[in-house]
Amino acid sequence: MEEKTRYTDEELEEFRQIINEKLALAKRDYDQMMRVLTNQDSNDVDDTSPTYKALEEGSATQSKEELITMAARQQKFIQGLKAALVRIENKTYGIDRITGKLIPKERLRAVPHATLSVESKMNQNKK
Repeated sequence: MEEKTRYTDEELEEFRQIINEKLALAKRDYDQMMRVLTNQDSNDVDDTSPTYKALEEGSATQSKEELITMAARQQKFIQGLKAALVRIENKTYGIDRITGKLIPKERLRAVPHATLSVESKMNQNKK
């Protein structure tokens, strides 16, 4: 029995559905982060106490930086998912970019935008 070199169209369709679901959630989360960052979600009432305001702004700055980092990470995740959809179209999805072997389905279900098997990733991290 020869080793499979690519996933079947049915398998690719299953992965496409998983990716589209994750993409919809990721976009929703990203949009929500951006609304918070641009104060569109703000139903803030200006507080009259200057001391309270100063303390609030300090923690707001820190959480805003965290939110910017999270939004950037989310954007990268969205790009990874979109790239995975392109690989599905090209029928190259699920193929380890180093070894050329199929990435196990369990890994792809957990990390649908993966381009490396766990083994390849561990070997790459050793370098």
